[in-house]
Amino acid sequence: MLRRTFQEIPHSVEVKVDEIDDRGAVTIVRALVWVEAESQKGILIGTGGRMIKAVGTAARKELERELGTRVHLELSVRVRRGWRGDEALLDRLGIE
Repeated sequence: MLRRTFQEIPHSVEVKVDEIDDRGAVTIVRALVWVEAESQKGILIGTGGRMIKAVGTAARKELERELGTRVHLELSVRVRRGWRGDEALLDRLGIE
């Protein structure tokens, strides 16, 4: 995500993997991407979904190399204003 949007969204994005489901021939990964503003969500999704598709494809290929299996990656982008200042959320995300 940050490799493709490093100028637009330097530190306002967090990716949380919600589920990893190993089904033998394929591993399903569901992840939630948090941003702080609607404009950031628009940047991450991109025109016609091009950015999120490119990010997802690159991430999926990297995961397949690491896991040694086919991967189906599902990404969702959500806005939560001020998430970086929400201590309870940071704890749940495992961020110190």
